[in-house]
Amino acid sequence: MTISPRILLVEDDEPIAEFVSLELQHEGYDIEVAYDGKEGLDRALNENWDMILLDIMLPEISGMEICRRVRSVSDVPIVMLTAKQSIPDRVAGLDIGADDYITKPFAIEELLARIRALIRRNYHQNDMIVVADLKINVASREVFRGGKPIKLSAREFDLLELLARNKNRVLTREIILDKIWGYHHNVQTNSVDVYIKHLRDKVDAPFEKPLIQTVRGVGYVLKA
Repeated sequence: MTISPRILLVEDDEPIAEFVSLELQHEGYDIEVAYDGKEGLDRALNENWDMILLDIMLPEISGMEICRRVRSVSDVPIVMLTAKQSIPDRVAGLDIGADDYITKPFAIEELLARIRALIRRNYHQNDMIVVADLKINVASREVFRGGKPIKLSAREFDLLELLARNKNRVLTREIILDKIWGYHHNVQTNSVDVYIKHLRDKVDAPFEKPLIQTVRGVGYVLKA
């Protein structure tokens, strides 16, 4: 299963935002843009991301403040993209919690290389996914809920991992089909419903609080 890393770009310069977005989309990333600090902070705190690319000089709330507040609750990789080039600025950005600091203008090849390195490192650090009392060991492909082991088929495990890596994010049936069965699948969307039922029977039914929720007319979401 291949899951496209999800990246939030917080950048008020629209030409730069469009350029970076197109390059990252071309590389297979799922990228979304916030054009001011307020929107960027809200989305950074309330959605799941594999990385945040953050300008410093933003309207409403500065990139430094966003970084500080995100870092207080999350270990998501943060890369500063900024025109502020002085050594004190670099030190301040790294000290407040950024994982990397890149000054404008930058070579897109270097930015892509640093993104790959950080996401690779973070994915290796996150072999264990925890959602409430649900634990998923990606490396050993073991699942536990409330400390009890749960046996899943290979496809059920892939589906649960996809939902868990995107917890609190609604995934449409079409997205799930593409991620689990591949882009050239010849499978009907009701197959997703069948596998979701299998997962619910094993992951939710024996426990008091269900984690897998249906968003009617849209798809499914895993919520703590």
